[in-house]
Amino acid sequence: MPIYDLSAPISNDLPTYPGDPAIQITDWSSLAKGDSANVSALSLGAHTGTHVDAPAHFIEGTKEVESLDLNVLIGEAEVIEVPSDQRAITEDFVTANCAPGTIRVLFKTRNSTFWTTGKTDFRTDFTYVDLSAAKWLVDHGVKLVGVDYLSVEQFGSKDHAVHRTLLAHEVIILEGLNLSEVPAGKYELICLPLRLRSHLGDGAPARAVLRTLH
Repeated sequence: MPIYDLSAPISNDLPTYPGDPAIQITDWSSLAKGDSANVSALSLGAHTGTHVDAPAHFIEGTKEVESLDLNVLIGEAEVIEVPSDQRAITEDFVTANCAPGTIRVLFKTRNSTFWTTGKTDFRTDFTYVDLSAAKWLVDHGVKLVGVDYLSVEQFGSKDHAVHRTLLAHEVIILEGLNLSEVPAGKYELICLPLRLRSHLGDGAPARAVLRTLH
């Protein structure tokens, strides 16, 4: 049963969303330096690389990442390929391409190629989900939306309406996927964010994989 790892490797060279904490992975102790063990020290933001957004990310007093429903984070998901020349995922597109009853949808776009270039600069021209599509997904019972760059929302948005629309209805947002090797189709998604317990509870890095159903 083939398994596709969708997770971006976390390293000091991984792009981060502008304004988010930089990634710092350093040697806390090292066998090469005569220490008794190799121990790495990690400093990074909750929205580093492949990560999950909880409702508390944008809406005060709502569900935090530790309390997200694992039944939503694990289960059948549909990978939908978006044409490479399409910069916005619109209501017309999801209406035509999301099968009735879909609970988890992962959008494979031109963004996935960004992870394979070896460049470390953040890209502002990524393909995103627009507000009309977000409303359609909510109205049609989708519970998890995954995208293949560091935000579901157009870069430079001032009101974060797409995030707020999805999160207000407890739709889990999965960002920073690498779907470059995954053909469109249906799979089993297994996505487990770190069980972070914090004052904000806004999100957490995750390891996300797809397994073929047969």
